[in-house]
Amino acid sequence: MTARNKVLFSLGFVLVLFAFYSFELPEHWFIAGSEPKSYDMGIDKGAGQDGKNAATIKSNTSKVKGFGTLMQNCSPESFLGKRIRMSGFMKSIDVDDKAGLWLRVDQANSEKPLAFDNMLSRPVTGTTAWKNYEIVLDVPSNATNLAYGALLVGTGQIWFDKLKFEIVDQSVPTTVMGKADRMPLPKPLNLDFDN
Repeated sequence: MTARNKVLFSLGFVLVLFAFYSFELPEHWFIAGSEPKSYDMGIDKGAGQDGKNAATIKSNTSKVKGFGTLMQNCSPESFLGKRIRMSGFMKSIDVDDKAGLWLRVDQANSEKPLAFDNMLSRPVTGTTAWKNYEIVLDVPSNATNLAYGALLVGTGQIWFDKLKFEIVDQSVPTTVMGKADRMPLPKPLNLDFDN
């Protein structure tokens, strides 16, 4: 094999590897996290539950000290003063640390979120089949942004699909452990402390 052919063969092999391991970024989504370059993220065509597309996050190094997320922001206007449930399906292969869906309710000019859940108290680990996961948070009337997506901490690969947002009533508990609900009461309640 000539030197030129070796270069062309090597270049072709690199392009095949790049095509095999890179994913197209879904429209309106972006990559973030503490170590975003340690992951390949985007659409995995035909990998969804129903044979359609799913989003994926896959580590591209053997060790990762941090996380990557594929995420989106949107206006909370439709959900102000409501309790919402974000749900979606996820599966995993060889997640060595943890993964999950996440949802954050932000307020302008504040570094502290109004509400946040990243499922790290009930993470996806190891290898799992498709399963539905839920996050329930209150969206106070002073919220200015909803941020959400899926994250992978450490190595492995996750797929997520069929994300959905819906308004739920106060009988559905929030998924933020150990924190009071963020919504004000509709009226004074339990004033005699019997409940």
